[in-house]
Amino acid sequence: MTENKTSEAQLKAAKKWNDKNKDKQRIYRYRSYARKFIRDLADDDDLKELQELIHKRLND
Repeated sequence: MTENKTSEAQLKAAKKWNDKNKDKQRIYRYRSYARKFIRDLADDDDLKELQELIHKRLND
């Protein structure tokens, strides 16, 4: 049987933080997805489109 390396108190604290910070978790997850897409999956057309969207957003 494998033992959990994380203490019961730490698991409880992590669950409490996660429950209180759903919006932060979503932002972190989406940011990670965006970076992964840009780094590993996007082609030149995707990158140009994203660049335009970012430019519009920054100038609004």
